[in-house]
Amino acid sequence: MTDQQHPYLLKRLERLNAIGVALSAERDNKRLLEMILLGAKEITNADGGTLYTIIDNKQLKFEIMSNKTLNLAMGGTTGKEIPFLPLPLYLEDGSPNLTTVAAYATLNDKTVNIANAYQAQDFDFAGTRKFDEKTGYHSQSFLTIPMKNHEDEIIGVLQLINAIDIDTNEIIPFSAANQRLVESLASQAAVAMTNQDLIKGLKGLFEAFIELMAEAIDQKSPYTGGHCRRVPELTMMLGQAAIDTKTGPLKDFTLNEKEFYELKIAGWLHDCGKVITPESVMDKPTKLSAIFDRINLIDQRFELLKSQAECDLLKKQLAALQSSKSGNGQAESISKLVLACEAFKAKCDDDRDFLRKSNFGSERMTPEDQQRILDIATYTIINAEGKPEAFLSENEVYNLNIVRGTLTAEEREIINNHIVVTINMLDSLPYPNDLKRVPEYACGHHERMDGRGYPKGLTREQMSVPARVLGIADIFEALTSKDRPYKKAKTLSESLHILGKMKLDHHIDPDLFDIFVREKIYLKYAHEFLEPEQIDEVDETKIPGYQP
Repeated sequence: MTDQQHPYLLKRLERLNAIGVALSAERDNKRLLEMILLGAKEITNADGGTLYTIIDNKQLKFEIMSNKTLNLAMGGTTGKEIPFLPLPLYLEDGSPNLTTVAAYATLNDKTVNIANAYQAQDFDFAGTRKFDEKTGYHSQSFLTIPMKNHEDEIIGVLQLINAIDIDTNEIIPFSAANQRLVESLASQAAVAMTNQDLIKGLKGLFEAFIELMAEAIDQKSPYTGGHCRRVPELTMMLGQAAIDTKTGPLKDFTLNEKEFYELKIAGWLHDCGKVITPESVMDKPTKLSAIFDRINLIDQRFELLKSQAECDLLKKQLAALQSSKSGNGQAESISKLVLACEAFKAKCDDDRDFLRKSNFGSERMTPEDQQRILDIATYTIINAEGKPEAFLSENEVYNLNIVRGTLTAEEREIINNHIVVTINMLDSLPYPNDLKRVPEYACGHHERMDGRGYPKGLTREQMSVPARVLGIADIFEALTSKDRPYKKAKTLSESLHILGKMKLDHHIDPDLFDIFVREKIYLKYAHEFLEPEQIDEVDETKIPGYQP
C-alpha cells in the first residue's frame, strides 16, 4: 500500500464506522435500505448498485436501485417503483438458479467478485447486456455480497456495479480491500435490518394484542360494542387538532411522533379493566334485569292481582244474591262493586305501564315517581298458601327507584371500579421509556377539572393535556353511542349541548372543548362513526360555554 493509498483507506474505514452508527439509529425501513446501498457505493466509489431482500425464501425482491452515470434512483424514499420482477432463487423445475449472480451468491452464501461481466463464463449476463444496449451503459465490474443477520441467516443481497478509479475515472475491478469493507458493511446492515424487523414485528404484535383485548371487551358487552375502538380514533382526532392549533392557551402544546403513539396506545387501553366487570352489570339494560328482566314477573302479578279482584267481586255478588235483600238496593250495590273492580283493574293497567316505563331508566325519576313506586308496593296478592304477600319485593322497589339509568349505587360502584382495575393492570406492566405515560393518559378519563372525579380526584392542573383529551373523547363517544341500553343515541347538537354544560360545570377541559368545536372534530368523527339521522345542523353560537 502506498502512502497516498493509506489516507484514502483510513478515510473509508472512518466512513464505514460512521455508516454503521447511523444504521443502528435509523428506524425508517426505506431510509435504512437507501443508507446501506448509498454507503456501500460511497466507500467503494461504485457507480451503481442494487439492494435485494429475500421474500418467501424463494425470490429476491428489488428494493433499491441507484446509478450515478444514468442519474437513476428507484425504490426506497424516491417514490419510484422498480419495474423489474423479483429474481427467482429456484427455477421452475425446482433446481437452484445458479446462473444469476445475485441468486448464486444467496444460495451458496458466497461473495461473488467479477472483474468483467462481458468475459465471465459461469453466469448469464444476457439481461445486463440488453440493459446496456438500451441505455448505452457499460456494466463491467460486479461485487455481489449476501447479507447475513446475527443468526447467520441470509436476508438480502447487496450488489455493486462498476468501481471507479478516483484518479483516472476509469472502471476497475472491486479490490479485495473494498470487498472486505463492503462485507463488513453488509454484516452490520443485515443486523440493523433484522433489528428493525424485530422491532416492527414486536410493535405489530403489541398493537394487535391491545386491539384484541379492546375487541374482546367490546364483544363481551353488546351495549358498549365498538366503544374501545371508537375512543382511540376520536382521541387521535382531538389530539392532532390540539397539536395543530396556533392560537389560544394550547398554541404551544405539541407531541412528537413517539408521544402521539403513546396517546394512541392509552386510548386503546383506557377501559381494559372492564375485562373483569360482570356482564350482569355491564349489560344491565333495565332496572329489573338480572338473569332475565323481572318486569315480566310483575306483569304476571298485575294479571293475578286483577284476577283476584274479579274473584273477590264475584264472591261479593254471590253473597249479595244469596242474601234476603232484594230490589233496587241490591242491584245498586252490585253495580258499585263492578264499577270499583273495573276502576281498580284500570289503575292496575296504568300502574303496570308506569313500572314498565320506569324500568327502562331513560328518564330521571322525580320524588313523585319514587313515591308512586312505594304506593304500588303496598298492593298485596294472595299466595298459594292463601296468605297475603307484598306485591313488590324490597329489591324490586330499590331497583325501580333508581333515579337515573339502570344501575344501583352498588352496581355503579362495580362499573366505576373498572378504572381502578385498569390502573392496577397498566401500572404492573414493564413499559419502555417511550410508553411510560400510558397509565397516566389512560386512567384519567373519569377525572374532572374541579377535582370531583374518580378514582384519584385529580384537578386540571394535576392532569396532562393528553389525559384531558382522552376524557373528552370518552364522554363524547358515550353520548353519541347508539348501543347503550338505557338511552337512545343523541344527535350532534344534543351531545354538544351536554358537553358544553360539562365545560361550564368544570367537568372537562375548557380549552380542549373549544378546539373540539372550533376545528369541527365532532363533525369529522360523526361522518365516520355516527348514523345519518344523528348528524343534524349544529348552531355553534348556541352551544353552552363555547368560546370561538
